[in-house]
Amino acid sequence: MANPEKDPTGEFSSYYGCYIIAMAALVFIGILAWSGWTLFSQDKAISLITQDQIVTLSTDQISPETEKALRDRLAPFAEAAKNRAPATIDLTIADLNTLIQIAPDSGFGTYREMVRITRADPATGRLIADLCLPLKKLKFWEGKMRYLVAEGGFQIAIEADGIDAKLVSVQIPGKEVPEGFVNNLQVWPWIAPYRKQEPLGTLLKGIKSATLTPEGLRLSTTQP
Repeated sequence: MANPEKDPTGEFSSYYGCYIIAMAALVFIGILAWSGWTLFSQDKAISLITQDQIVTLSTDQISPETEKALRDRLAPFAEAAKNRAPATIDLTIADLNTLIQIAPDSGFGTYREMVRITRADPATGRLIADLCLPLKKLKFWEGKMRYLVAEGGFQIAIEADGIDAKLVSVQIPGKEVPEGFVNNLQVWPWIAPYRKQEPLGTLLKGIKSATLTPEGLRLSTTQP
């Protein structure tokens, strides 16, 4: 039995394909335009809260005696963390700043010129610090930087793989910092990169509790 043939009932136009391609091109151009506008808008917003000049946070030099004394205090705690034994250590604001100064390169640079802890705020559970964070400009290929000079609040978090810190607040006198900008900064892991370096990684992974005190930070190898 022969198959019935269906005759087209409407007129065919080669312009239909052109219309589809044109609409697709317009959508693509719209996406590019929106992305470009968003990028330039974000760059403009960041430029309002940053500056071109770097700021020196601290000129204090860590003496060999100070560094040795802190390392000697940390050694028993590190050994306990390695062996999963109970141990606690209290770190003052000065101790924390010393750790920042003597810490090795995390793979993303050091924090020596970027962060200086000024106080602990147990009420909010944050370490407050002066910041001078380098940020690339939109024309990144020029190699020029701008700097976020502000006061920041760090939340100490105990994760499955150990301790970490998140920058959860940024304040600049006389300026309003966009909430979305701060949210993007929270993605940045400050301590986690050091967990890949030994023997420091074993110590950081062994910390199970971190509590803010008026003097600084209390670390423990046992869960609260």
